[in-house]
Amino acid sequence: MKHTMKLRPNPFRMILCGEKTYELRLYDEKRQCIKIGDKIVFVNTKTDEPLVVSVKSIHIFKNFTELYQALPLLKCGYTEENLTTANPADMEEYYSKEQQVQYGVVAFEIERITERQFVNGRIGGTGNGLQGTIGD
Repeated sequence: MKHTMKLRPNPFRMILCGEKTYELRLYDEKRQCIKIGDKIVFVNTKTDEPLVVSVKSIHIFKNFTELYQALPLLKCGYTEENLTTANPADMEEYYSKEQQVQYGVVAFEIERITERQFVNGRIGGTGNGLQGTIGD
């Protein structure tokens, strides 16, 4: 199944370069539909450029505090420069504490795939149409 999510330019670039291999989101109804092997089309919020990834694994947590303790933050969008100030509260810019309590949070381990692989359906799935959509 294919899903679409909006992504800000900096994390988009980090996934494109292979620096970021985990995408952190609220585990709401939309994200609960995503399964291992599904494709996610990230759309750059500034340029509308698409980037296709495959979901390698799914890690579900009660909140971002648990997630930050369990996963390598350098693969979650942090850099050596800002790693020492990484804080689960950073994610409250996107998701309130109430939302985190209600839904929990998720980290999708992702792997970039080429447009050719996506269109030809060589990495799980067939065709190039989007079968499901997920908003930001």
